[in-house]
Amino acid sequence: MPRIARVSLPALLLIAAFAALLAALAYGGAAAPQLISDPGAVVRWGLPASKLLVDLGAAGAIGSLAIAVFALKPGERPFERALDIASVASVIWTLAAAFTAFLTFLTLYLKPVTADPQFGQLLGRFLTDTELGRTWLWATLIAAAVSIFCFSVRNHTALLFVALLAVGGLVPLAAQGHSGGTADHDVAVSALWMHIVAAAVWLGGLLTIVLLRGSLGDRLSVVVRRYSSLALLCYVVMVVSGYVSAEVRIGSFEGLFTPYGVLVLVKIAALVVLGAAGAWQRRVIINRIERNPSGKSFWGLAALELAFMGIASGVAAALARTATPKPEVIVANTANPTPAEILTGRPLPPEPELSTWITAWQLDPFWSTACAMLLFFYLAGVWRLSRRGDRWPVHRTVVWVIGILMLFWVTNGSFMVYERYLFSVHMLGHMLLAMVIPILLVIAAPITLALRSIEKRNDGTRGVREWIILAVHSRYLALLSNPIVAAVIFVGSLWLFYFTPIFSWAITDHIGHYWMIVHFLASGYLFALVLIGTDPIPSRPAYPLRLVLLLATMAAHAFFGLAIISSSGLLLADWYGAMGRTWGDTPMVDQQTGGGITWSIGEIPTLALAVAVAIMWSRQDTRETRRIDRQADRDGDAELAEWNRMLAERAERDQQLRG
Repeated sequence: MPRIARVSLPALLLIAAFAALLAALAYGGAAAPQLISDPGAVVRWGLPASKLLVDLGAAGAIGSLAIAVFALKPGERPFERALDIASVASVIWTLAAAFTAFLTFLTLYLKPVTADPQFGQLLGRFLTDTELGRTWLWATLIAAAVSIFCFSVRNHTALLFVALLAVGGLVPLAAQGHSGGTADHDVAVSALWMHIVAAAVWLGGLLTIVLLRGSLGDRLSVVVRRYSSLALLCYVVMVVSGYVSAEVRIGSFEGLFTPYGVLVLVKIAALVVLGAAGAWQRRVIINRIERNPSGKSFWGLAALELAFMGIASGVAAALARTATPKPEVIVANTANPTPAEILTGRPLPPEPELSTWITAWQLDPFWSTACAMLLFFYLAGVWRLSRRGDRWPVHRTVVWVIGILMLFWVTNGSFMVYERYLFSVHMLGHMLLAMVIPILLVIAAPITLALRSIEKRNDGTRGVREWIILAVHSRYLALLSNPIVAAVIFVGSLWLFYFTPIFSWAITDHIGHYWMIVHFLASGYLFALVLIGTDPIPSRPAYPLRLVLLLATMAAHAFFGLAIISSSGLLLADWYGAMGRTWGDTPMVDQQTGGGITWSIGEIPTLALAVAVAIMWSRQDTRETRRIDRQADRDGDAELAEWNRMLAERAERDQQLRG
């Protein structure tokens, strides 16, 4: 492909993005002069343009890192060039984020920019003392860190963590995209984060392939095929998260006919075109590239995709500044808010009944999507094994489905509705997340299924299978899977979590709550994997040590439950004690109920683990006995004969010494 084409396609992306941005701003009125507190035309038009550069820079960095980590071989020219692209894109991301923070300050400052020291002091206070300022400060600092790592890191494994840091850098952007304190704030933030991450990988990945074309050579079809798999996953995530975001901000069918709704429809139309282009690429274009490595058929489609990606990106940047049909009402600022509304942003739910455990739902887009994907990929792996004639135990599939459905219930059902109001419900959810669901998932052996069903790569790149193998054999997993370390993490985190400010962070903050769920799942999964897992790990303890660890764990759990029951103080008194509930037990009695759940119900999964370990120990002894019997049948019990001969010789020597 001529060099001019490799330059013209990124230029097409920029032209389409900024043209769509200007048109959307003009149509939606987001850049119109304000009657009160108008920051000026430069800020009104410059802020969304700067935000668009943030989005495109982040997409370029994340997409190129994703291609480097999952599709290219380290040390080769395409790999190095992909990192160069990530470096340049991350610098653009950093500078644009810093400038966006400055323009955001000007929307509040409403005075001419001067060199007055007071201006700098006010800017510093905005960045450190206000939530919006801190959000943009964090976004800029994370982008700067990603930029430094992109320039300095070349280790393949380390780059995976750089990519994860870059993905984490989009959290502040999602958090400032919706007003806090509204009833649907958590849902909106989760959906927006999923949306911009998927868009970044999708757009940035395609842009990277276009820029790498000169160095890919005949490997273009392989890289495009791998990118297409990522793009399909991103498309599904974008559709789901986009629907949730639109529902939160539009709220009704009539809202689609407002300026905001029309812009959403334009974005939907762009996504439909992109979906059709992606399907055409997977079904037709990749096969053509394999027959003709010059890839001429790819570039026309790439130009179309980049143009519509630019349109979608420009419209999205304008939507962030356009008034939504459904107003963002901060519940705490309404007339006569209840204590529950002030603390949680939501009305106090009705008193839970028996039917509530099934009928009460509060869907979370992230965990709903995650559970759906975990189910799909596991069943797809089983189906792939079945197609090639291999069998996979039915009971493993059944327990995986049960475990994921239970995870969906805990993260989207009645537990999510009531855990912020009742400590006992929170503790029951904790027991399920840390002690029941992990056991089911470990029995399902997902790592073994992945290693058997995912195709092995032989070209020096790392796909999902290669990354799993690397993790399984890493020294970090060897440390974490040490039985004592796993037990300390599992039990010690109980005390560390509930008797430190971490508990408050996990209950009151959306990100903290996500961290809590992941931590409980991971610590429980690691502990169960060490004790009863069949998936490969560096080492497993002997069965007697496993039983000793389980007994110690049961004792520690019991002591923790008793500590909660006998506590004279209320955990998070300014939260659970200030909720203003007019139904149910008092906060202190409810806390004691939660301690009782830990002490009694929480021991049942541990006892089940002990029984499972004992059964596995017995089966191992049985297998060893059968092996010895088969060996004896083959060699006429030579081992026993040799043992008797040795004893006879010793007896004869002893007799001679006495004589």
